[in-house]
Amino acid sequence: MSLPDFSHEAGAHARGLWRVAGVDEAGRGPLAGPVTAAAVILDPTRIPHGLNDSKKLSAKARDRLHRELLRVAIVSVAHASVEEIDSLNILRASHLAMVRAIAGLRVPPDHVLIDGNLLPRDLHLSAQAVVRGDALSLSIAAASIVAKSCRDAIMVDLAQQHPPYGWHANAGYPTPQHLRALVDFGVTPWHRRSFRPIHNILYQEI
Repeated sequence: MSLPDFSHEAGAHARGLWRVAGVDEAGRGPLAGPVTAAAVILDPTRIPHGLNDSKKLSAKARDRLHRELLRVAIVSVAHASVEEIDSLNILRASHLAMVRAIAGLRVPPDHVLIDGNLLPRDLHLSAQAVVRGDALSLSIAAASIVAKSCRDAIMVDLAQQHPPYGWHANAGYPTPQHLRALVDFGVTPWHRRSFRPIHNILYQEI
């Protein structure tokens, strides 16, 4: 199994772009909660061992790497709200969270590597979209870990306010428990009304 490497970052360094931020988001698919993005600038001399696409790591490994990244890298996290997701659409809201995360870095990057095949419209600096970037670039993998860890923590907190939906375990994704709870208990303010399952529940009697 191939692991992400530093080749995209090294290519930027060769062009004199030294501060390279990897950017990724978590939470495009769930029915509830914000979408969360992270931007991470790695120190090439202090790259944590075991960085990988967050989806390929256990929760314990993600949490360990998240804590280590906060110590050795420059990290920023930002969100787009449920209201922004519903008004913009999930892709644009994800890009908004990414731009916010980049803007929140304590030092401005010279270049950013964005997971996916599209660059945010409002990004006005040197940038490259990297398809499957979290599996290819160490900086994007680091961002994927931070974004998922932070968003999962938000959903655990929200689960305490709305226990029936199982968000502590499903992070807002449409699991059978979540879908049953929607039928039994209805829609919360944290549900994305523009997403079809939620829209159908709200308007099924109209």
